[in-house]
Amino acid sequence: MASTPSAELVVGTGIVGNADQGGRRQVTVLSTERWQQAEAELGTELDPALRRANLLVSGVDLVAARGKVLTVGGLRLQIGRECKPCRLMDDQHPGLMDALKADWGGGAYATVLDAGTIQVGDEVTLA
Repeated sequence: MASTPSAELVVGTGIVGNADQGGRRQVTVLSTERWQQAEAELGTELDPALRRANLLVSGVDLVAARGKVLTVGGLRLQIGRECKPCRLMDDQHPGLMDALKADWGGGAYATVLDAGTIQVGDEVTLA
């Protein structure tokens, strides 16, 4: 995964240029705070890109967020379900799968409700 300062969202599709288009997993979202908990459990700092999520957010708790709306820079995403970490996480770092299992540590997937561009530093809320 390559970091980018902005991304264009398309309703019903997801992120322009993303490998996964359409369906329920248009955007995958990871919590910075939950990622840091996994790092603490593992006793090491890891690049969040290892999780291969599309969007890293801070200041929102994704636990039990199913059905809620995540607003990023004024654009809305409908949270679907929790993304369960799989064995591929252990290929990235031993023990990462288990460190991400609890409390929506693997993040969530969402569908795009509003088209437009989001940017690093945009305000993020969950309601």
